[in-house]
Amino acid sequence: MLGTVDRAIRTLGEVLLVNETSCAIRSAATSVLRTALLGVTTAGMGLIAGAAWGLPTALGASRRAVEAVTTLSPRYRDGSFHNTQPPSAVEPVSATTMVHAILTRGDRGRPTGPVPLSVPEHPTVADQLAVTWYGHASVLIEVDGRRVLVDPVWSDRVSPSRLVGPKRMHPVPAEIEDLPPLDVVIISHDHYDHLDLETVRRLTAHSRAPFVVPLGVGAHLRAWGVPADRVVELDWGGQARVRELTLTCTEARHFSGRGLTRNNTLWASWVITGPQHGVFFGGDTGYTPVFAEIGARYGPFNLTLLPIGAYGDAWPDIHMNPEEAVRAHGDLGGGLLVPIHWGTFNLAFHEWDEPVRRLLAAAGRADTENGTRVAVPVPGERFTVLDPPSIQQRWWSALAPEAVERRS
Repeated sequence: MLGTVDRAIRTLGEVLLVNETSCAIRSAATSVLRTALLGVTTAGMGLIAGAAWGLPTALGASRRAVEAVTTLSPRYRDGSFHNTQPPSAVEPVSATTMVHAILTRGDRGRPTGPVPLSVPEHPTVADQLAVTWYGHASVLIEVDGRRVLVDPVWSDRVSPSRLVGPKRMHPVPAEIEDLPPLDVVIISHDHYDHLDLETVRRLTAHSRAPFVVPLGVGAHLRAWGVPADRVVELDWGGQARVRELTLTCTEARHFSGRGLTRNNTLWASWVITGPQHGVFFGGDTGYTPVFAEIGARYGPFNLTLLPIGAYGDAWPDIHMNPEEAVRAHGDLGGGLLVPIHWGTFNLAFHEWDEPVRRLLAAAGRADTENGTRVAVPVPGERFTVLDPPSIQQRWWSALAPEAVERRS
């Protein structure tokens, strides 16, 4: 029975704790755990206790602390924030179907071998426009001589627990302590794969950079020891000035929550504007027509960083699929597209390399003379936007399931 409980708890961690799923899937995952716990043993209870260790701190600030800021926003009503666009119509999915999909997905969302890594070498002076992708949505962006770190997550799991929850499928290419001097840290929202307790604590000790975050997320940072004078919270449309950069909090189509309470903090995309260059960071979002409005008001952008992974038919409003990312890039008036939110954590049911395969196919069909410019770096690879890595390398192809089939 311990094996059943262990699998159930880990399944729940993969699907429920990360807070990246639709209500149907969350409900199905909960039923998996409820069934298994009917036969919990003493050893199983020990496993549960271990998985729950440290949960209160990782969950973040109290609702009262969060609402001290969020209730001042006109976007906060009836106890939560809301997306501008109405939810899409989705065919209902039965709990039985979802449970079966969860328990039988196996390793299809994982690479077939070690993911190649590159240890970045950062110049003493930041470049005018350069990118270092550390995996998932964690990116170091160099803009007009300043360094911006977005959605940094260095932990092994994206979960409030150290024992359960989606586990990293490749190591972090470099330690936080090896990062160059930072000018600002930007967070898109409070989900565990974008806001991580241990990473925040390490950054607070390593750097003096301020954190610029959506409304409510600052309460979590202050609860974890970030000095209040290093936290800037913004509503959609709000701006902060950090050295020569203007940081604009812009709309995204998503949700928030680190526990049972959902949508009590704001989620956002970000516009990073320097004297010469503009960058759009999508964070985590479904497709929305608002991208065209953002592009018209703040674009065009030399660089867009857009999520392409963890999509599914049951949650179309939560994560863009690759074709929608290409469409959003066009709406924004983007120059070079760098895909994020794929390849590091297994958060959906698609194959590990499917997002990038679909992205390149869609980019080649984009309604421009030469298609959409795309760069797909290996984790840790630093490059300038003027000299991006060649798509012809296709380093991910050797790790795809079909590559194994060809070799067997």
